[in-house]
Amino acid sequence: MARNRIAALLLLAGALPAWSQAADAGRVAEVARRGTEVMPFDLQATLHIFTETGDGGVQRVVARNRGDAVQAQLVRQHLQQLRGQFLRGDFSGPEHIHGAGMPGLAALKAAAPGSMAIAYREIPDGAELVYRAQDPALVGALHQWFAAQVSDHGSDAAVGHHDGHHHHDMPAGK
Repeated sequence: MARNRIAALLLLAGALPAWSQAADAGRVAEVARRGTEVMPFDLQATLHIFTETGDGGVQRVVARNRGDAVQAQLVRQHLQQLRGQFLRGDFSGPEHIHGAGMPGLAALKAAAPGSMAIAYREIPDGAELVYRAQDPALVGALHQWFAAQVSDHGSDAAVGHHDGHHHHDMPAGK
C-alpha cells in the first residue's frame, strides 16, 4: 500500500518518465480490441518499439518470431499506409484505437502539412517509421504520443533506446 502511494506521488511529481506509466489492464484490453479494427497484423505476434530522438522518433513494429513472413508483410503494408495517412494529417487510426484525448494527438493532427517528415524503412521481420520535425513543440507532441502508445499497448509495446542506428537498436530483453 505504501509503495503504491510512493509510486503515485513520484508519478504526480513527474519523477518517472511518462512511458513508465502503464495503463490499467482494462484499458490495455480495450485498446487491443480496437486495434484489431485498424491493424491487420496480430498484435500479440508483434512488438511495437517507440524510440524518442532529439528531432522526433522511430516507431518500429516487428514480428516476435523471427522469420514470420506473414506478420512482417502485414506490418510493412500497414506502416506504408500509415505514413501516407499521417503525412496528410490523418491520424484517425490511432484516434480510433486510443481515443481523441490521446496525449500529443491533437498537436499532430493540427500540424501544418510538411512540418514533419516521415520516412518508411523495411527492417528484418517488420518495418519502421522515422519521424523528424524542426518545431520543438511538435517533437514534444510526438514524444507524448509515443509514451501514450507504450502505456496503452502494455506488453505489446516497448521503449527503444536511441544509439544512432535506428534499424539495429532493440530494447534490452526483447
